[in-house]
Amino acid sequence: MFLVQMPPSSAKSGTGAASAAQRKALRPFLGMIDAVLVHGPADFSFSGAVASDDAAAVWTWMVRDVAPDLIDVAAIDDSAISHAAVESLLPELLARARKALLAAESSVELTRRLKTALGGDEVFARLPTVLNALRCRGLLEKAQGFGRAANGMADEAALALALQSMPLSDQPVAALLLQAAVGQVANPTRLVTAAIRIAGAATEPALVRAGFAPLVEAILAHAQDQIPALAQMGTFGDMDLVCRSVDRFHRLMRAVTGYVELNRGSRWSTVGAALIKAASNRVEPKLKDVGPDMNQALRRREGYDRLDSDQVLMALNGLYLLATVRESRDSLAVNATFDQVWAQTGQALEIHLERLLQQGRASPDDAVIAARLDAALKMAEIRFGQDYADTLRRSRDAAVERRA
Repeated sequence: MFLVQMPPSSAKSGTGAASAAQRKALRPFLGMIDAVLVHGPADFSFSGAVASDDAAAVWTWMVRDVAPDLIDVAAIDDSAISHAAVESLLPELLARARKALLAAESSVELTRRLKTALGGDEVFARLPTVLNALRCRGLLEKAQGFGRAANGMADEAALALALQSMPLSDQPVAALLLQAAVGQVANPTRLVTAAIRIAGAATEPALVRAGFAPLVEAILAHAQDQIPALAQMGTFGDMDLVCRSVDRFHRLMRAVTGYVELNRGSRWSTVGAALIKAASNRVEPKLKDVGPDMNQALRRREGYDRLDSDQVLMALNGLYLLATVRESRDSLAVNATFDQVWAQTGQALEIHLERLLQQGRASPDDAVIAARLDAALKMAEIRFGQDYADTLRRSRDAAVERRA
C-alpha cells in the first residue's frame, strides 16, 4: 500500500530541503506515541520513556531509509487522513525496521551503518523501545484512560485491583503503559501506596518482586521531564508553567521518596537525589531574584515617577513561585535560600505597604501611587493571604470615603 507515489528521481533534488523541513515540523509518527514521549536530551533514561529527540530520529530514519517507497513526507500532515494512512502502513514499517535491526545484530558493519543513520549510539540503544511503543500504540491510549480513571477511584483497594490489570509480567510493555498512565494521574502517591499494598511492603526489593519497578521508573521519568520547564527566565518567561512544573515535580518525587524505602546507593535513590539537585539548581536563582524584583517594582522612581508594569509582573511572578516552592519544599534542596527570601520579602512588603498607604493618604489623586498600592496589595495577597490583603483594602477604602 502506498501513501503517495514518490516523485521521479529528477524531482527529488529540488524537494529535498522542503522534505527535510517537513520531517522536522511533523510530530514523530504523527503523535501516535506522544503518551510516552519526554523532553530530551536527559541525564537519565528510563525503560518506558522515549526522548522526543530519539523518536524524531527514528521517524526520520523510517521515512527516509526504511520505507521511502511507502511514505512521502511532503504529502502528509497532522490530519486524520494522514494519520489513518500512516497507521495502516505501520505493520509493514515495523516489519522492515525489525528486519534492519536483526541484520545489524549479525554484522558489525551493518551496526555501524545503522547507528550512523539513526544519529548515534544513544538513539540506536533506544530503537527497540520506540518500536515496542509503536507496537503497543493501541494500548497507550487505554493506559492513559486508566490514569484518568484512577483519579476518580476513592477506594484504595479498588485502585490496587485495577493496577494489577497491568501486564506486570511483561516488564517492557508494562513500562510503556505505566509511563502513559502516570502522565494522567493527578496524585501519583495513590498509585505507589496501591503498589505497596499489593507488594506487602514499601521496600525496593518488595516492589521489584511484585513487578512494580516500571511504576517507580515512570514516576521518576515524569519528574525528570518537569526540569526543562524550570529554565524559563525573564519577563516573558512562562511562570505559570514553571509553577505547575514545580508542583508536579513535588507530587511525583514525594510519591517515591516519601513512601518507598529507598536503599542507600541504589539506582532509584541516586536518580532521585540527582533530580532534586537539578530542579533545585534551576529554582534557587529565581528565588534570590524575588526580593530585588519586588523592591524595584514598588519603589518610587526619581524624577518622572511611573509604574513599571513589566517589573510588577516579574515581582508577582516571583512571589507566585515563592508560594509554590513553600508548598513543594520537601522535594527541593532550597530550604536555606527559601527561609531567607520568605522572611526578607515579608518584612520588605510590610514596609512598602505602610509607606504606600501613607503616600496614598497624603496624595489621594496621585494615579501612580494608587496603581503601585494596588500592585502591592496583590503581592500581599500572594505572600500573606487573602484576609490580610482584604483588611488593607478596607483600610484604604475607608480613608478614601472619609476624604469624600
